[in-house]
Amino acid sequence: MSIKSIEAIAAPGQAHYVGDGFRVHNFIPGGFTMQRTDPFIMLDYNAPFYFEPSQQPRGVGVHPHRGFETVTIAYKGKVAHHDSSGNSGIIGEGDVQWMTAAAGVLHKEYHEENFSKTGGLFQMVQLWVNLPAQYKMSKPGYQAITQQQINKYILPANAGQVEVIAGEYEGVKGPATTFSPVHLMNARLNAGGQASFNFPAHYNTSLIVIEGDIDVNNQQVSADHFVLFNNDGETFTISTAAGALVLLLSGEPLREPIAAHGPFVMNTRQQILQAFEDYNAGKFGELAD
Repeated sequence: MSIKSIEAIAAPGQAHYVGDGFRVHNFIPGGFTMQRTDPFIMLDYNAPFYFEPSQQPRGVGVHPHRGFETVTIAYKGKVAHHDSSGNSGIIGEGDVQWMTAAAGVLHKEYHEENFSKTGGLFQMVQLWVNLPAQYKMSKPGYQAITQQQINKYILPANAGQVEVIAGEYEGVKGPATTFSPVHLMNARLNAGGQASFNFPAHYNTSLIVIEGDIDVNNQQVSADHFVLFNNDGETFTISTAAGALVLLLSGEPLREPIAAHGPFVMNTRQQILQAFEDYNAGKFGELAD
């Protein structure tokens, strides 16, 4: 097995708000193109941020999606979700919400009511995973994955654990179902801990440091930084002196045309125009603001 080398280490850029409840740094496609990180076509990172108490929950009002999946991972704080397929729920710390927009849904997400009233530290990742062309117009779906449902691999020598959301690590499989090969996992490393990873060379692989500082193949990476790997090897090792939490992503590229406009990601411009037409015609269902 050869070492997977680092292509780039990206610091968080200027933060911007999505709605009034998510203060995010955009790594994909802001720093890297959708084609380069395919099938991961968007990554917004809400670095730890304190929200003041509010009687009116902050968030994002009703908006459409088509052609991909949204994956929300909660690290601090709570989010309430509703969509036009009738799904709703609360994403708490350590939970994951995996929404398959596919043919089209309306969606809204806000700070959970009690969290909003008390205020507090908020930290989230939202990831968009592209759908293969053959599944873009399939029926929308929803996977609510609690922290308790995420399978864990306990690392040797009290190094910590790897929480497998999707894909597999050392024989431990994640609960999420995917439309193409995707690995998504959190590595929670104790002080002095390390973990090695092995993904196919042609998979697009990256990580984001959620907490702590790490070494990746002997290069130091600080908290809130994003690492993109070259497609030149299979293995790499992360280690930490004082403890760390790292989100790892690796997926087989779809290598299909990408036509993206706002909340729609399809394969052709004509399909994007059709998405707007269908949305305006009310074909995405109904959802009250």
